[in-house]
Amino acid sequence: VQLQAYGGGLVQPGGSLRLSCKAFGINFRINTLGWYRQVPGKQRELVARITSTSDTNYADSVKGRFTVSRDNAKNTIYLQMNSLEPGDTAVYFCHTIWHERNFWGKGTQVTVSS
Repeated sequence: VQLQAYGGGLVQPGGSLRLSCKAFGINFRINTLGWYRQVPGKQRELVARITSTSDTNYADSVKGRFTVSRDNAKNTIYLQMNSLEPGDTAVYFCHTIWHERNFWGKGTQVTVSS
């Protein structure tokens, strides 16, 4: 199982970014996948999650600004991040569970700064 996340970068407050995560080695269509983020010294936190039926849930801090989606044909999930704030600065990780094991992508850095 491999999760490849990309799309991070430096953006000004109020800007937008889209993260992508491509999954290998799982039955993508039946899996729930999620985005987490982590800043130094803090626990990794859930940002958004999408189920196999495209039900979604979000952290309160990103509701109305972030949108998670999936493309089963491409084995890829996305995180559209709008109205970015400095507090969104973190390393973002893609996550899934397969055969009762947790799998994480390498992480992509998102920095929101003027």
